[in-house]
Amino acid sequence: MWAVYPPEGRTPIDLRWEVLDQGVIARPMSDVIGFCPPLVSTEAQVDQLVDGRSRRRGLSGLGCGAVGYPSSQTTNWGARAGLVDQPSTTRPNLIRVMPAEEVMKKILVALFAFVLFASACGDDDSVEAELLDGGSVTLMTHDSFVVSDAVLQAFTAETGISVELLQSGDAGAMVSEAILTKDAPLADVMFGIDNTFLQRGLDAELFEVYESGNLDGVFPELRIDDQHRVTPIDFGDVCVNYWIDALPDGAEPPTTLEDLTDPVYADQLVVMSPESSSPGLAFLLATVNGTDDWEQYWADLVANGVSVTAGWSDAYYGEFTAGGGDRSIVVSYASSPPAEVIFADPPVDTAPTGVLLDSCFRQIEFAGILAGTEHRAEAEALIDFMLTPTFQEDVPLNMFVFPALEAAALPAEFVEFAEIADDPQIIEPAVIEANRDAWVERWVEIVLG
Repeated sequence: MWAVYPPEGRTPIDLRWEVLDQGVIARPMSDVIGFCPPLVSTEAQVDQLVDGRSRRRGLSGLGCGAVGYPSSQTTNWGARAGLVDQPSTTRPNLIRVMPAEEVMKKILVALFAFVLFASACGDDDSVEAELLDGGSVTLMTHDSFVVSDAVLQAFTAETGISVELLQSGDAGAMVSEAILTKDAPLADVMFGIDNTFLQRGLDAELFEVYESGNLDGVFPELRIDDQHRVTPIDFGDVCVNYWIDALPDGAEPPTTLEDLTDPVYADQLVVMSPESSSPGLAFLLATVNGTDDWEQYWADLVANGVSVTAGWSDAYYGEFTAGGGDRSIVVSYASSPPAEVIFADPPVDTAPTGVLLDSCFRQIEFAGILAGTEHRAEAEALIDFMLTPTFQEDVPLNMFVFPALEAAALPAEFVEFAEIADDPQIIEPAVIEANRDAWVERWVEIVLG
């Protein structure tokens, strides 16, 4: 096995893709790129590889730069192969990791000459200019962040960068902590700031501008920051759910927000407080945007026996039918029906719950590079990775949200049992930020007295 240091301004990661396009498999390892050809390669095969690469890339005789070798090397392999004009001893670019056959020398020359040529004579737009250090990147996120171990391991295997998680409470607490520590940021990347808190983070100038090369694959309606301070990663709809078999006798499932004020659903609805719950706030926003008079609407819900809990778990697994409660209607998520199927014991073939699509408020979760990071290149790589199928296709069954990437495949349970609102309730982040506190205070006056 042999490895080379990339020339200045190039990374092992981008060079791996460059040489792969030319039919060479190489492995990025921290700050070097390794090459592991079969030891049974013949001299003729090596000659064919070197000659073919020289012709295809136009390397021979171009004099794009010199190759440096350890002083112990008595033969200039690059000059002997006709790939470079003269040797250089400025620094040891070549590391011998493991003894191998002499034929590997010519293979190494072909690889390294290509690396040097791509750096000195190539198109600067084709690769990243910044050099990854193969170290670590710290990801600040909320307590609900979950991905499979294999996903972050795949990122580390691909880039050499390890990910350290800093989970910081719910989304609101996370944003507040980031603002308080912005002059000495605790992390490099934030994930999980959603559109209900986004403007607060933008106003505090928490993020550095970065436009991922993978952004074009994201659903256009999720790309709400045209300055590219944050990148959409996933979305979920907060919606009213109902337990189909537990609705009052003779009652049809509700189809509009206004239906929930009908006496037929008296004492059936349980919601969360917007003071302490993210879905509770989202449902309040849905009523602000989706009813003619949201204050009167909530007064009508109170008159119809609405119950309020501090958090989602208290509602869903406490007062709602799913937890043995006596209320058949609850504020939850569009992804709750597939979750009911996935976790059912004994197994079920159909979802026991339905979704009131008219009530859905869309939450979009973003990632952003925190201003002042000392690991900008690593942070960019992590955000890019979050917009790959590897990451995107893992989030539905771990965080029960929907991937932002249009091409990401959904789990079968989501395809069969999840419902997505065609026209969800949406409020501009700036409008939410300007009115959130006043809306919540007024809600407390109406609902809690």
